[in-house]
Amino acid sequence: MKKQILLFIPILLIAVLLYSFKKRVTSEKHDYAVSHLDARTEQKVDSVLALMRVNEKIGQLVQYSGKWDATGPSSSNGDQHKLDKLKNGEVGSMLNIASVATIRETQKIVMEHSRLKIPLIFGYDVIHGYKTIFPIPLGESASWDLDIIKQTAAIAAKETAASGIHWTFAPMIDVSRDARWGRIMEGAGEDTYLNTVIGVARIQGFQGNDLSSTSTIAACAKHFAGYGFAEAGRDYNTVNIGEYELHNTILPPFKAAAEAGVATFMNSFNDIDGIPSTGNKVLQRDILKRDWGWNGFVVSDWGSIGEMIAHGYAKDKKQASEIALNAGSDMDMESYAYEAHLETLLKENKITMAQLDDAVKRVLRLKFQLGLFDDPYKYCNEEREKNDVYTKEHLAIARDGAKKSIVLLKNETKLLPISKSIKSIAVIGPLANDKDAPLGNWRAKGTYNSAVSLLEGVKNAVGKTTKVYYEKGAELTIPTVKPGENQFLHPLKFNDTDTSGIPAAVEAAKKAEVVLLAIGEDAFQTGEGRSQTNIGFFGVQQQLLEAVYKVNKNVVIVLMNGRPMDISWAAKNIPSILECWFLGSESGNAIADVLFGDYNPSGKLPVSFPHNVGQEPLYYNQKNTGRPYSPSHVTYSGYIDAPKTALYPFGFGLSYTTFEYKNLKLDKKEIAKNGEIKLSVEVSNTGTRDGEEVIQLYIRDLFGSLTRPIKELKDFKKIMIKAGETKTVNFIINAEKLQFYTINKKWEVEPGDFNVWVGGDSNAKLKATFSVTE
Repeated sequence: MKKQILLFIPILLIAVLLYSFKKRVTSEKHDYAVSHLDARTEQKVDSVLALMRVNEKIGQLVQYSGKWDATGPSSSNGDQHKLDKLKNGEVGSMLNIASVATIRETQKIVMEHSRLKIPLIFGYDVIHGYKTIFPIPLGESASWDLDIIKQTAAIAAKETAASGIHWTFAPMIDVSRDARWGRIMEGAGEDTYLNTVIGVARIQGFQGNDLSSTSTIAACAKHFAGYGFAEAGRDYNTVNIGEYELHNTILPPFKAAAEAGVATFMNSFNDIDGIPSTGNKVLQRDILKRDWGWNGFVVSDWGSIGEMIAHGYAKDKKQASEIALNAGSDMDMESYAYEAHLETLLKENKITMAQLDDAVKRVLRLKFQLGLFDDPYKYCNEEREKNDVYTKEHLAIARDGAKKSIVLLKNETKLLPISKSIKSIAVIGPLANDKDAPLGNWRAKGTYNSAVSLLEGVKNAVGKTTKVYYEKGAELTIPTVKPGENQFLHPLKFNDTDTSGIPAAVEAAKKAEVVLLAIGEDAFQTGEGRSQTNIGFFGVQQQLLEAVYKVNKNVVIVLMNGRPMDISWAAKNIPSILECWFLGSESGNAIADVLFGDYNPSGKLPVSFPHNVGQEPLYYNQKNTGRPYSPSHVTYSGYIDAPKTALYPFGFGLSYTTFEYKNLKLDKKEIAKNGEIKLSVEVSNTGTRDGEEVIQLYIRDLFGSLTRPIKELKDFKKIMIKAGETKTVNFIINAEKLQFYTINKKWEVEPGDFNVWVGGDSNAKLKATFSVTE
């Protein structure tokens, strides 16, 4: 292999001399893009491009899966076809191959047989951990802790890279406002700003400061764009939004990702206003590559180029390929469209060589940045794979991230925290001793049944004198496939009739001082293709809940789920509720840390919880209508059978202590459009425990060239405040927080009047006003 690399180096050097490097001219607004490039890398990219034949160029835009059924429908192309293409240097990337041994062997096919020996880049869906599994992204977003989010992404990258993989298809930064949509679990929820800062933190964690490091991997901002706004919460569905909603609500996290130097983008399955995102030139070529000056490459989602036929937008894969490449979709994931048709399209002048070269250069650029041209096997190190995956250090951070993601929704009778010297506890529910569900969906290489269960966590925490009773009470699902099978082959069948386990659960509840009731969702109720019209408790869980509560009022619901749920009955009747999401490998220990007071819960909801599913899509930053909400009059924009507001609002989360906000001050009441205001507020811990609080800043532009939301999150700070302590927290209000995409089709600050609130959730009441002048 070394001999082949040495033979290739002189060819590159000669090509560099023959092929002059063209300096890229950019405007000042594109400086952030240039910072991620360097002239030496661009020379290398151009030199390789100069050596390539058309079929080899097209091959760099082809991505194959290493399995038939890993992340999408089965392929009709056989293994021999893929093998021949690999040997001919007509494949640029593989996904779903995960281990040093298999990646080395696959890379070897290209390096030993192809003409130019351009290395493959290997990708995998590493969404919330590789082998060490962290909370699902929606759950981890509830931590509002950017440091821990960056840290868990960095660990996921280290384990992924140690297993030979170069690239993850994460983070998902789709703003998601509909609890019915299964993929809401994969992002940061309903708010644009929160998605933006969390998305950037994850990108920084995955990519670090050096993509050539064997501890980092390339990230992928997805899905570009609008996927989270699928009509009726139905996956892959049509998206109906206007230009201004697109720019103000959906695109900001993606622009921030581009500015943060994210290596790749993935387009989305949906259409927007009749144009599938995979074929949307305005999104990909105009906004992303031209206006934002971004230099990475765009990969299609699984088969989405070919799916433009089903959309009714292309008559066949040839036309789909033409549309996609012209629109700026660079790499074809498993459509087999580019490999079949790009060369013909080039001859027919339906695509240009300049377009093809641009796409190929983007792919080559990342391979150079990863260091694959220097050593195609640099990530294939068996010692790293053995020593850097699923370590004690990684599990400790998984526990830390998990406990910070828990949200205390209700603690009416101060049932929590529980004393470790309590005499008896009943741990009940279909999820109480489940060691698999806490891993959640999209669990990469997480081992089936490897999580710490709630029951295990409780037993680890309490003393020997505490009696722990356990009863399952009910089966949530009826198994239909083998454990650990592919998520897309996991049809769910719920136990809707068998209540035979409830009597034993009731007897256990009678004997215990406190009941921990673990209910919620199956791990595979959320994720891709997991849309639901019912977001309540499936199976006989509600019957179990009511039966247990009837005999013991000291019930703590330990909610495990991947979406906002309808828990209205529980919220009305049960004294304590902990939102625990799917917390990953250390789930049970992390929950026990909170239950027994070793950690004071600090999580805040990244999504609003509804009173019922009829409120969906539900989000805090709505706009006023001409008839704003008024509970005293029937002809308002609300419901006659339910509140308009959330059961638990965005940003909400309780603590074992209490916080008081006071003395909100602005250093000035009027500023110019480019000016700034210094805001200060005093936050006091008025309870008896030290605790962390997320201080949230919201702003409303009262009048604009477009109607504006009633309130928007613009900043937050998570700080520790000791019992009895008061801290002064400072924020800066400037143009960045006040601008929006206006009627003039540009981002700007409009003069006018503004409200600003500071508090512990989106219902913050402490308010001040200011104005902006020309």
